[in-house]
Amino acid sequence: MAVKGFLDSSKAALLKLRKQGADTKPLSRKTAIVTGASSGIGQATALALAREGANVVATARRFDRVEDLSRRIAQEGGNSLPLRCDVREPTEVENVVDVARKRFGGVDILVANAGIMPLSLMRHLRVAEWMAMVDVNIKGVLSSIAAVLPAFLEQKSGHIVTLSSVAGRKVFPGSAVYCATKHAVRALSEGLRMELSPSDHIRVTIIEPGAVTTELLGTITDPEALQGIQQYFQEGQALRAEDIASAILYAVTQPPHVNVNEVLIRPTFQEL
Repeated sequence: MAVKGFLDSSKAALLKLRKQGADTKPLSRKTAIVTGASSGIGQATALALAREGANVVATARRFDRVEDLSRRIAQEGGNSLPLRCDVREPTEVENVVDVARKRFGGVDILVANAGIMPLSLMRHLRVAEWMAMVDVNIKGVLSSIAAVLPAFLEQKSGHIVTLSSVAGRKVFPGSAVYCATKHAVRALSEGLRMELSPSDHIRVTIIEPGAVTTELLGTITDPEALQGIQQYFQEGQALRAEDIASAILYAVTQPPHVNVNEVLIRPTFQEL
């Protein structure tokens, strides 16, 4: 009995130490929603946030992918909730926020990452792809912001992270519509910061990656545009999704009085 009592007390002490260790992580007791978490930057960001103690609500249209991601987070000792969500449908994003608040008691961070990049030359008139980029890259970001904003305004805190791009600063042949959507995200994010940060303590960060190796390249159906970007990526080592996740993690782990407004991150080889 004495041995059993010693083992039980040791186990309890170990669990207490583990809990104390978890609570000392930068994002412990915080809840983050990550859209487009099925691959690439979204997946890497969800993993990075969970490793720093956040409860991560991982969303995407490909539910099987975010289920696998949540299992991986759980295996690493983190907390995650996978949810299917199409950011083109405002009611689906609203449901994500409602479920997150009920499950974890609130929402603190939104990473509006979901996006598509079917580049094409304008003369090829891939109009359906143009409209799809507008729906996901602009309207999807707006729907995500609209879903979390009431909670953030009520609690007088929150952090909105949007994914723009170098394409939100420059325009490239074959990328006109994509660039237009990312310019819109950048303008929207800066307007949000000006309106929300000073009075409501809601921080806004724009992340602007350069060339990143993700599945987005596989969505390009225009052979001419695809050939051009493949040649460009062969010029040097592109960024990894984990590099962008590190930038996002840096922004959201700053103390409340620090608002990292903008992070432009290019691979070393990238000139423009």
